[in-house]
Amino acid sequence: MKKILITGAGSYVGVSVEQYLKRWPDSFRVDTADMHGNEWEKLDFSGYDCVFHVAGIAHADIGKLSEEEVRLYYEVNTDLAIAVAKRAKSQGVSQFIFMSTANVYGDSSPIGQNKIITGDYPLQAVNCYSDSKMKAEEQIGALREDGFKVVILRCPMIYGKDCRGNYCTLSRMAKKLPVFPKVKNMRSMLYIGNLTEFLRLMIQNEEDGIFCPCDREAVCTSDLVKLIAGAHGKRVVLMPGLGWALKLLSHLSGKVNKAFGGFYYDASLSVYKEEYRRFTLEEAVRETELHTQDE
Repeated sequence: MKKILITGAGSYVGVSVEQYLKRWPDSFRVDTADMHGNEWEKLDFSGYDCVFHVAGIAHADIGKLSEEEVRLYYEVNTDLAIAVAKRAKSQGVSQFIFMSTANVYGDSSPIGQNKIITGDYPLQAVNCYSDSKMKAEEQIGALREDGFKVVILRCPMIYGKDCRGNYCTLSRMAKKLPVFPKVKNMRSMLYIGNLTEFLRLMIQNEEDGIFCPCDREAVCTSDLVKLIAGAHGKRVVLMPGLGWALKLLSHLSGKVNKAFGGFYYDASLSVYKEEYRRFTLEEAVRETELHTQDE
């Protein structure tokens, strides 16, 4: 039996992984730890085979952050992650899994362009969020040695039931708007049901290294909105010719490029020796939207 400690109680990914692994009570025992404050320093990590560190501050509109908020990004996403990894190693944990981000490769491309991430694509931290994750990756990776394996996950946008973030914004728009801009971009995403299976395989196979899991299909934002609307029995008309307006808006908010710019992984980068993508894009969107049918 594998004993796993998830550091980051209550997180969306952490809770989802915990619930998923509990389907195999004879193979996995899962505990969680709250990482707020300093109480976690009293935890005994010995006896655990794997520590999955998900505690962190998620992406925000970086331009609106105060100096204190920027400092907090590094305290939580960098310093805390490194301290937990060192403690896990010192107490005999054999595998440490760090939840990083695809944003270590930089921002999405401008509207009208596509950015494809290949195996040799350079890291490009562009704000305190991606930089704090990149610095944590570097120092946690340096702890790797025989007897202490390190898995770093560079995940794109994660979505699923009860998710937060950009997907929710698109979902609300798909359910309310009769028309939506038609764009030609490609974005990698990762359904929570595919991520949980990927993590099960990481733990079961005692993996080590940097991984970029994502759904099998990259998706165009316009097509995604159409899929979401269809899951609710609604029809959205895609309107071409609005690229100029989106480009103007992108100068006012970085969220526009996040939604309509291009950012996707080369297909070979997300392949694993065992198939973890249990859901197609259509199935994942349908599963995600089921709990909002009556909204």
